[in-house]
Amino acid sequence: MTDHLPVPSESALARAVHEIVDFVDAEGWDRPPTLFALVPTALLAAAEPTLSDQLDDGHEYTPVVQELLPDDVEGGSPALEEFLSTTSWSDQVAGCALVQEIVVLPPGAESDLDEASAPQLTDRHRTTAREAALRRPDGREARLITGVLRDGPSLSLLELRPTDDDPFAGAELRTYDELAPGVVAALYATLDNRPD
Repeated sequence: MTDHLPVPSESALARAVHEIVDFVDAEGWDRPPTLFALVPTALLAAAEPTLSDQLDDGHEYTPVVQELLPDDVEGGSPALEEFLSTTSWSDQVAGCALVQEIVVLPPGAESDLDEASAPQLTDRHRTTAREAALRRPDGREARLITGVLRDGPSLSLLELRPTDDDPFAGAELRTYDELAPGVVAALYATLDNRPD
């Protein structure tokens, strides 16, 4: 069966991540972080033949949404970091992806937030920073979609939340070099963790 497994590639990861984008777009906004396993479609079809008519065999990987994360997990929160640090996957999982809602600020605005949340020494520090970012008129809510393949590439995309002033913001997915290096590293680490 290993002869039919895909070779990790940027194009295969991009197809899986775009399938995830379609899924979360249909779910709407104001959603908690969502984690996906990226399973080789050939393995999934062999393990679950009844699903073969629902699988796109033109795609190397099929995203499989995981159960809801714990209630205290928010985008960028310490609870999310802790959850990811204890997450592991079976060898059949070729990669994973995380979708989370974040706040995007213009360059230089982060130092203002550091000052606003400096007195906060609790685990809610990032939540306080997020609330401060949302209060800023130049802050924009966005969705960060990050996917990685075991021993392969990573991809991070940013989707701005549409507003009354910019109703087509979400129509364009954006990416930048080093967009989410911490998230990428955390996702790769879940693939290195050994299941109990």
